[in-house]
Amino acid sequence: MSISISNLTKKYGEQTVLNNVSFEIGEGEVVGFLGPNGAGKTTTMKILAGALSYKIGSVKICDLEVNSNQLKTSALIGYLPEQNPQYSDMYVKEYLLFVAETFKLGKIKEQRVNELIDLVGLRPEFHKKIGQLSKGYRQRVGLAQALIPNPKVLILDEPTTGLDPNQLEEIRSLIREIGIDKTVLLSTHIMQEIKAICNRVIVINKGEIVADYSDLSAIKAFAEDNLHFEVEFAEAIQPLELEKLEHIIGVTAITSTRLTLIASADIRGAVFDFAVKTNNKILMINQIERSMEEVFRNLTK
Repeated sequence: MSISISNLTKKYGEQTVLNNVSFEIGEGEVVGFLGPNGAGKTTTMKILAGALSYKIGSVKICDLEVNSNQLKTSALIGYLPEQNPQYSDMYVKEYLLFVAETFKLGKIKEQRVNELIDLVGLRPEFHKKIGQLSKGYRQRVGLAQALIPNPKVLILDEPTTGLDPNQLEEIRSLIREIGIDKTVLLSTHIMQEIKAICNRVIVINKGEIVADYSDLSAIKAFAEDNLHFEVEFAEAIQPLELEKLEHIIGVTAITSTRLTLIASADIRGAVFDFAVKTNNKILMINQIERSMEEVFRNLTK
């Protein structure tokens, strides 16, 4: 496994930030680490990157325990922290060469930096100082520095925060391209990020894993097993009449003829039979797909 976390607990004094967290991420996966602010995303990522210590649990990068192999695991990881600290007075290429020097790339550092400048689309701006760049281009610099050691695992903490729509799409496209041959763990609280980039999502809330789904089509239903329907009758109907049907949990009237139904199973056949029995007609019945935002709220409320 590229990333393996088992029974990880992290406390600051009496406050438990991570509580018995466990998950594994295989080679080549692009995983969204989803949760509200303060859920424990950044703490988990800092521990993976070796920036925070831990005493309870196991954290491994490519089968190496991080606590006892920090130099080796650091060489396997590219880490872009949320704040993306950079030297604003340095030129883009100068900064990337400086980072490459810290990884002791030797004679190949110039070649590696030039490759990354092209890969992340920095060529038009590489002659500028970092402080002169837009937020989008500073994020590109951050991605380039994270990629300098050619890591097997890429850890990105809120990489698109504060970007405009054009910059968002550019950075997302870049992460998708990078993720073809690397394991990527991407933290975010933005639902669109998950749909745009990831093939799996792990949801954390209040320091605990509350969902882990590899099938993103299932994300619309992972908060509850209940099904939601909207139905319109030709003639007025009383909600109490429908509530008597098997599997129906709740009925809400939108108008006298239009209602939403919550059920523990598919009740469309039963509703059609009910309409026939009561000499009514069904003009429309649809199953409602709940949005990812609604699912997220249900999981983290």
